[in-house]
Formats: sequence, C-alpha cells, structure tokens
Amino acid sequence: MAHDQHRQHEHDHPVPEHGHGHGHDHTDMDWAEMAPLLEAQAELYTPLYRQAMTWLAREVTEPGLVVDVGSGPGVVSCLFADAFPGARVVAADGAGPLLERARDRAARLGVADRFGTLTGDLPGVLGELEYPADLMWASQSLHHLGDQRAALVALAGHLAPGGTLAILEGGLPARFLPRDIGIGRPGLQARMHAVEEDSFAKMRASLPGSVAESEDWPALLTSAGLEHTGTRSFLLDLPAPLTDEARAYVTSSLSRLRDRIGDDLEATDRATLDRLLDPGDEAGLHRRQDAFVLVAHTVYTARRPS
Repeated sequence: MAHDQHRQHEHDHPVPEHGHGHGHDHTDMDWAEMAPLLEAQAELYTPLYRQAMTWLAREVTEPGLVVDVGSGPGVVSCLFADAFPGARVVAADGAGPLLERARDRAARLGVADRFGTLTGDLPGVLGELEYPADLMWASQSLHHLGDQRAALVALAGHLAPGGTLAILEGGLPARFLPRDIGIGRPGLQARMHAVEEDSFAKMRASLPGSVAESEDWPALLTSAGLEHTGTRSFLLDLPAPLTDEARAYVTSSLSRLRDRIGDDLEATDRATLDRLLDPGDEAGLHRRQDAFVLVAHTVYTARRPS
C-alpha cells in the first residue's frame, strides 16, 4: 500500500489491505506492526472475496498466471491459489515485510511451489513478470496512483491476449452501527463518512502526478484498450451479535479512524466516538450487542483483445 494515511480510505476499507508501495513515501510505516491487522481484515472479508472469485472463474476458466497487484500480506493471493488450483500466483507489492508473510502463508497452505512475489513500486515492478498474466487483480490499489488512466494502460500491457483485468474500486461504505445508537447525535457514521470523503479527495489531490478523473471505471478500462466485460458488487454481511474477531476488527478500525480524522469531527461526534472506544463504557463497542459489519465492494472486469 502507499503509506498508511493514503491507503486508509475507510470509505471502503477501515483497515488498509491492498496496494502497498505505489511510489509514495512509506518508509515511516511499520509493516511488521500493521501486518496482523491487514491479515485479520482480509480473513474477515474472505466470504466476499470468494464470491468475487467464483464470479471471475466464469470468465477466466483456467488461468496459467494470476497476479495480485498490491497484494499486501497475501491473504487474497492465497485465496486465488485455492480458487484456481492450476494457476501460478504472483503477489506484487512495495512492502517487502508483507511479502515475506505472503510467502510464509503460501508455504503453510501448501501452495508455495506455484506462488511467487515481486517487490517494488507499482505498476513498474510488473515489468519483472516472466510472462503475461491471464488474470490480474487490483484491489483498491489504483486510487493510490496519481495517474489512474496511465496505470490502467500499464496493467493492460502485462495481460496476455484474451487476459482479464479485475479491479475492485468503490462500492458502499462499511457500516458498523445503527443510525441511532442511544448516545450522542443519531447518524454518527454518516457524518464520519462525509469527513472520510473529503479526506480521500485531499489524498488523491496530493499524490505525485495526480490527475483528476471521473470514476467511470468501465470507461477508463475501455480507454486503456480493454473490453469491459462485467461489473458486479459483492456483499459482506456479518450481523449482530459479532464474533470476537469481527468485534476486534470494528474496534481497531474505528480506533485508527479516530486517530486519522478525529480532529475533523464535530466535538459531540468526537466525544461519542471516544465513548464507543472506551473499554470501560457500558455503551462502548467492547460491550454493545448491536454492532455489525455490512459492506459492498464493486469489481469491474475487462479483457485484452485476443
């Protein structure tokens, strides 16, 4: 991922997951510390990713090479190895320590013999691929590149004829709480999402070589010389009461969000969020039974002409 404040676009993912190292300064990021959080989120979101892979398998039947662009610690890369047992999978990322964990995961799961990694800034490091990809997956990594249109052209150039590029961008913001939670002003998460949208716009504008684009992903894929073949959204629905793992995810997500945008919230909302994060508060996330996880991610697919 780019560095943390760039990758942490809670509009889609409250904890950063994919897209590390896209030419931004990420030397201040402690990837060893972040890795467990990244893995925990990806594991929690596994049902969503499996749905997406089942859908992709209808278009890409027997890929020889699958490339995960901005793989992070490789949770999703290894899911691809499971979904496509005949494929070689390459996890590409800018954070070496995360790719070490990806290799360890592949070994634990028994797929190391067909699993590889590429370490370096994206998309440039993809030039080290030994041969073109039949399926390329980019999950929330493109929006960390200043010129997304140019990045799509670069990704398309590493596809085999007839190969598919699948990008996960957009969807619906994650919801964790009811509109009225009994403390503070109703609608807390909606107002937090508005602040996150502003933060995301500032992040995009601050990227090196940033180019403003309408987020019409089918049109952008077409402009990269690809044929748009499908769009579909996938739901993660973890109803209340949450498991301990899901509750820990929600708590850590909102805690990191508090650190990142807390100063931009109204004082009453900031106080409400602090109560939610207080382990000793009866109304806090550690104890309340109405917390849930509901999120939708959208995947766009496009094929390189044969």
